Amino acid sequence: MNRVRVKICGLTRAEDVQSAVAAGADAVGFVFAASPRRVAIETAVGLCRYVPDGVLRVGLFMDQAGSEIGQIVRSVPLDMLQFHGSETESDCAVFDLPWLKAVAMEDAGSVERAERDFPGAAGLLLDSHAKGRRGGSGRTFDWSLVRAGAKQLWLAGGLDSANVGDAIRVVRPFAVDVSSGVETGPGIKDAARINAFVKAVRAAENELQMETSDE
Repeated sequence: MNRVRVKICGLTRAEDVQSAVAAGADAVGFVFAASPRRVAIETAVGLCRYVPDGVLRVGLFMDQAGSEIGQIVRSVPLDMLQFHGSETESDCAVFDLPWLKAVAMEDAGSVERAERDFPGAAGLLLDSHAKGRRGGSGRTFDWSLVRAGAKQLWLAGGLDSANVGDAIRVVRPFAVDVSSGVETGPGIKDAARINAFVKAVRAAENELQMETSDE
């Protein structure tokens, strides 16, 4: 079992970025789409100052004009983009940055179809929202639907410290992505919940590594 990366998404405050980094997050996410967690360009630039080298800065978008995304990419030092709407492969690929495509997990063929439709994606973010709807529902989906493919799988959708271990054991994802599961309110993260989430990820990871070494 390889190391499971942790992404804390929907960050809006400097203290929450610092908490995520201190807890050992591998990536932090900033929402630029319409959302209670949406941040302005100036805010995102300021928050990125608290993100050290080695921690990915990810920008989340949904069905936004290329000109708007381009302005954000030029202004905010992002390392990766994340698309949650009806974007096509060409829509996602024009910004010269690695990108993730969110996948509405409807059935066991969802990953295969997304790999076919988005060959240039660095990874697929598996979420619980219905196709064409926004992510961030705070609900899990049936993890047994996931079929591993060639791309990195980033698991999202209703994760928290209580269930992320089970999710990792079932899906074996490259990364897990949490937002509402470490919040006290939209965009307001809780340092204790972030720490508990990361610890739960590492515990599940260690358990699977021990199982593998015993085989």
